[in-house]
Amino acid sequence: MSTYVIDGQELHIRDSERRDGPIALLIHGWSSSWFTWTPLLSAIATRFAYMAVDLPGYGRSPALKQAPTIVGYADLMAKLIERISDRPVVVMGHSMGGQIAMMLALRHPMLVERLVLLNPVVSGRLSTYINLLVAPHIFLERYAWGGKLLSFLESTPISYQKQLMKPILFAERAMISRQDYDRIRADARRPGQGAVRAACYHAMKAADLRGQLKNIQAPSLVIWGAEDNTVPLRDAGAVADEWTDADLRLIPNAGHWPQFEQYETTLRYLASFLGLPILASLPDDQPAEQRNLDIDEIALFLSNTELGQDLTESQRLRVSGLCHLHHFAAGETLALEDTSGDEMFIVQDGRVDVLVRITNEAGIEESRRINVLMAGQIAGEMALIQGKGGRRSADLQAGRGGATVLAIDSRYLFALFEDDASLGLKLMRNLARSLVQRLRVQTWQLQMAERRVESV
Repeated sequence: MSTYVIDGQELHIRDSERRDGPIALLIHGWSSSWFTWTPLLSAIATRFAYMAVDLPGYGRSPALKQAPTIVGYADLMAKLIERISDRPVVVMGHSMGGQIAMMLALRHPMLVERLVLLNPVVSGRLSTYINLLVAPHIFLERYAWGGKLLSFLESTPISYQKQLMKPILFAERAMISRQDYDRIRADARRPGQGAVRAACYHAMKAADLRGQLKNIQAPSLVIWGAEDNTVPLRDAGAVADEWTDADLRLIPNAGHWPQFEQYETTLRYLASFLGLPILASLPDDQPAEQRNLDIDEIALFLSNTELGQDLTESQRLRVSGLCHLHHFAAGETLALEDTSGDEMFIVQDGRVDVLVRITNEAGIEESRRINVLMAGQIAGEMALIQGKGGRRSADLQAGRGGATVLAIDSRYLFALFEDDASLGLKLMRNLARSLVQRLRVQTWQLQMAERRVESV
């Protein structure tokens, strides 16, 4: 844990061991703490130096001296960003933290590179369930005697809050460990939390963002549990209606905590949007060079490649997260003819020779170079387009001086197609365009070779 003091306000932050690379600021929601992000931290750490903040009044951070507001929280986060970074950062927010993150993006757009929001509060109006059954308890928590009464009732065998809160927090069939559930509830039962919770309940209602969503400039991913009984899906409707640039994803069988309830689905969307190499399941013994790939630099490189044509910045970033980096010495084999085409290669530096095996007039099989692929060109796409069981039509070999290539496993590429049909269509079009051009060159090369044989 690290501690920062911003304008006299102490903030406790759970941060990663990593200190280099881009920064991700993680903002929790109502009645919570940094623990909100626990399931996702290891994946986020593959690319980012994350900072999961305890907002004032939550976790280990002392409460504000004045009544909290969403604008006030957003401005405080802006000052924190200015303290820790000299460039825009990725901001992630859950529930009320999502409302704070959106307010931050609206008020300080130059500080936010992109947004990831989980079940964010948009209108400030929580669910009917909350307003009918929980609001009276929030009212009581504003007073010291009311908080003591509720704490006493919670300590009895009745434990009424558990019966009241669990249907609000989680989907009916969602699976969450007892340990995680107990920790989430423990955050809500911290001493003094009642007064802060009551104040933030009114702060959220006073910060309706409907009508402003279209003004958010940062590329944004919005994930919502389809059975959220805390922040209603009508707020997701506002996102769909007003914020057409946002990537909105609904997750079935998840409530207000999709990162705990449907971890794999949540992680897949997150990894795809942020270009996390977790999609490629990098093993622990992978060279540090591979684990620390600069995804932004790869995305920039892809903009000038056959595969990256007509892709948006966000789409190139998603593809970059699938890439593995390989270096080949001169003459070293990348792939052999008639083998499984599970990987596609993009030449980053050097050259790759395309070789076919032919039988000469003496009946001896020999390799003949029919094409040379330079930086930005794709190799192995024909087997990829053939799908499962596709076989390579030529040998691929590093040319003189060697080659550096980006490799993408077909499993992860096709999974990306399923997640984003628009991106999948663009990639398949680019692959087909590359293949047509390659076949034209190879056909011409073969014809020239045959003519030379005939003329001898």
